[in-house]
Amino acid sequence: MNLVFKRRTMWVVRRFLSSVVQRGHYAGQPGLLLRPRHGSLPADLEMRHLQCTCCWRSQVPVAGFETLNAALTSSSPLSSEPCKEEHSRTTLDTCYTSEQRDTILQLLNNATSAELAGVKLLRGRKSLNIVDYRTKHGPFKTLESVVNVPLLKHKSAVIVFNSILNPEKKERKVRVQLAKFIRPEVDRSWLEDASSIVSIVCGTNKIAWAHVDRGMTVLEWQQMDCPNFLKGTYMASSYLNDVSSVVSVLPSADFYLIEKPSISVQNTTLFPVMAHMRTVEAMLFALLEPRISPPEPNIPPRVLNMIRIAVGRHFDLIVGEARTSGAQVVRQLMTESVTQKFPRINVPQELLAKYRNYFQMGSRRGGEELCDALLQAVAFYELLSESSN
Repeated sequence: MNLVFKRRTMWVVRRFLSSVVQRGHYAGQPGLLLRPRHGSLPADLEMRHLQCTCCWRSQVPVAGFETLNAALTSSSPLSSEPCKEEHSRTTLDTCYTSEQRDTILQLLNNATSAELAGVKLLRGRKSLNIVDYRTKHGPFKTLESVVNVPLLKHKSAVIVFNSILNPEKKERKVRVQLAKFIRPEVDRSWLEDASSIVSIVCGTNKIAWAHVDRGMTVLEWQQMDCPNFLKGTYMASSYLNDVSSVVSVLPSADFYLIEKPSISVQNTTLFPVMAHMRTVEAMLFALLEPRISPPEPNIPPRVLNMIRIAVGRHFDLIVGEARTSGAQVVRQLMTESVTQKFPRINVPQELLAKYRNYFQMGSRRGGEELCDALLQAVAFYELLSESSN
């Protein structure tokens, strides 16, 4: 057992001494910390290097640890090459034209911290650092000097310079106030610019309309019988003839407001009436809305729905879930048009004389559509005025 241990120990010592001799031979001097490179030259011809700590790209040649200090302190061309390479790299000033440099420096040297905060990456502390640096060292003379500002390095400086030359145009967000009583909901400013509207209400056998201007004056107020409504087999061509006859005599206006009926789909007994209303409504939209292809986003739709319930609530005509007749309200509006200096609606004398007996209790003239058309027009302007206030 001892003999085997001694043989192994001698073998390890022999191998160790042999490796030391070989390393000393190739390195030019004995030592344990030096080892040969694969495929290297003899020690007197082989050159070893250390990485340059300035740029980490160039190498400083050294022969061994004993000559390391001499290599670093020597003024040979090889040892000074890293510094030359570092200073010879492209500067920020060479990346821009003279006009661009003047534009950038003009802003950086004259803008306040608040104005600098509007430049990309200069919000917060960086804008304050630029002002502090200008105060202490004077204005910037080169773009390269900007990187001396704390928190601004080359990559950030390039982004700042490009942002100054090509500022981002931020679109001003305008708060759009929608008219909630209109469908589809549109910007209220579009409606406020309208000089006149035509309020249209569809009945079971007639269509009524009221043409009212922005000064709350009734320009036209009438109705037309539609004999094919709710008759026979509900022929589409018959409906189209009646609706087209009405559209052909409607006055020109900025907007056409069609009453949106409030009949519930779950009310099966009134389903034929609801189908009739929706059919006439769709035809009015198709005939009155001009065909714009493609539709332009800055042009509002000319045909709009006005919710019937909104009009009823405005005039306190809602009882439970139903809306009552507005004949009494219309009679009051017509009376105020004569007796008051500033009435809610101005009705011309000829129309007052024409419709003075239409809205009496027990009258069979069928003036409900006329009432609703006028009330819808008045409610439109008054609700629009309330929303603006």
